[in-house]
Amino acid sequence: MESDDRYGAAGQGADGFGFGGPVPPPPSRAPAVGPPPPGAPLRMAGAALLNLTGLGLGYALLGHWVRAAVCWAATAVLLWAALPADPDGVPGGVLAGYLLVVVLAAADGARIARRSALGGAWRPVLAVGLGVVLLAVPTGGAVVYGSARDEAREQMLLDRLAAGDERVTAASRQPFGTAKGEYERALDVYRALGRDHPGSRAAKLVPDRLKTYYDAVSAPYAEKRLCEAVAPLTYLRTLPGSVDGKLLGALAAWPDEPLAASLYGCGVSRLGGSGGGGAELGELLRTFPDSAPAQQVGPAIGKRIKEQVAALKGAEPCAAAEVLRGLGATASGLPAEGVKKLRGDADKGVVDGVYACGVDQFEDKKFDDARTTLSDFARTYRSDGRVRQARNIAIAAEIADDRPSAGKRLPPSKRPGGARMELVISNDAPNAVEVLYTGPVTGTVKLKTCAGCERYSASAGARQACKAGGRNYPKARLRLPAGEYHFLYKHGTGATARVDSYSSGTKVQPGYTYTSCTYVIERNPFDLDLPQLPDPLQPVLSPWGAGSSR
Repeated sequence: MESDDRYGAAGQGADGFGFGGPVPPPPSRAPAVGPPPPGAPLRMAGAALLNLTGLGLGYALLGHWVRAAVCWAATAVLLWAALPADPDGVPGGVLAGYLLVVVLAAADGARIARRSALGGAWRPVLAVGLGVVLLAVPTGGAVVYGSARDEAREQMLLDRLAAGDERVTAASRQPFGTAKGEYERALDVYRALGRDHPGSRAAKLVPDRLKTYYDAVSAPYAEKRLCEAVAPLTYLRTLPGSVDGKLLGALAAWPDEPLAASLYGCGVSRLGGSGGGGAELGELLRTFPDSAPAQQVGPAIGKRIKEQVAALKGAEPCAAAEVLRGLGATASGLPAEGVKKLRGDADKGVVDGVYACGVDQFEDKKFDDARTTLSDFARTYRSDGRVRQARNIAIAAEIADDRPSAGKRLPPSKRPGGARMELVISNDAPNAVEVLYTGPVTGTVKLKTCAGCERYSASAGARQACKAGGRNYPKARLRLPAGEYHFLYKHGTGATARVDSYSSGTKVQPGYTYTSCTYVIERNPFDLDLPQLPDPLQPVLSPWGAGSSR
């Protein structure tokens, strides 16, 4: 030690800078020129590594506190933008700016440390080791943040899944036609999760959610509301075209069987009624021609036709005939040839049904309806053996509509035998006349306009009608079996549109010849209805006089 002191004192001067003087203090920073102090590479590496941690420790070690504060502020901004963890992570601009600050700080710290002594050979080594260790802080933080961000993203996706579930629940409370939009929006959520985030927890739950989705959409089928089930099941059948088959799995083919069953059940329930079931059954035969329900269409229609043919003998033949008409139209419109042939059975039933309907209407005193029905029957089915009787019932119905006593019973279907009495009807009216009659026999005759004939006053009609000498009155001759008859005189419009039709009735007895004269009575100036001439009650040689007023 003494030798050292001597060695140090010998180098000092009396002025402190030479022999015998004081030693000058070391410089506060390395000189800007000349070689750097020994150990520069370790110092530079240590300062750079410490600044790369984002904590500004390199600057702190070098004593540059303002620069260190800048690093701290940059890290604080990054933490403020990053926490709490967001599914989208740190905004790209913030992250890029922070990395630029850290890299610049590392480079700047290395630059400053190159000419800065750290007070001992061991300090640079410690700085390097500490920098390496502390780099695990931002690295671990990034890993933890990434995990938190992934969890936030998973939670966001689960929230989307829950929102889709809520849409399905809300839609299930409404009819499908109203809720279809909600169902489609829910499906968009499930589809996007499976397509865009296949590895997420939410995506793994999508297949189960789709099963719930199918159950909700197809609820009408489960509740046996088959007509309501057709539209939602048809919709479900289109989904494989827009949803990944891996997500749907067995659901892709599931709607086929319930849709076929619904089309069949709905179509059969409408046979002969509103809509006829043709749309549903036609769709079934076109879409699922080999299915079990499709094979049942023909037998179902055939059975319904037989039921309605039997119903023609019941209390509602008109309704049965209408159902048969609808069944025939449905059968003829279906694509299966075997089903089309059933139209013939239905049409045959319709012929019987129309006739039975007209008879039933007559018996129910619905005379106007009976007349229309049976007149149409006679015009439409001219080769049918019941045409003559249909016309007779229509004539009787027209008379009974004005004279109800004519509708007490149906006209006989067979002409009676025995003697016949002649009835001569003359027309003393300035217009044509059609005479309808019903009784033991039924029919109609037409008389031409009487040339030169005029209307009578009420008082003159009974005295003067059909009695003008030398006048050739249009006549019709009928040969009638004995019995009670009802007549309807239908005046044409040759004279005036205000000429009335009128009815009358009497008995035809054996051994007499009958005459009848039809004429028109003028209304009085005050347009009051004049009394009609009474029907004769007893047969005489020429007992009938009949009139009409206008």
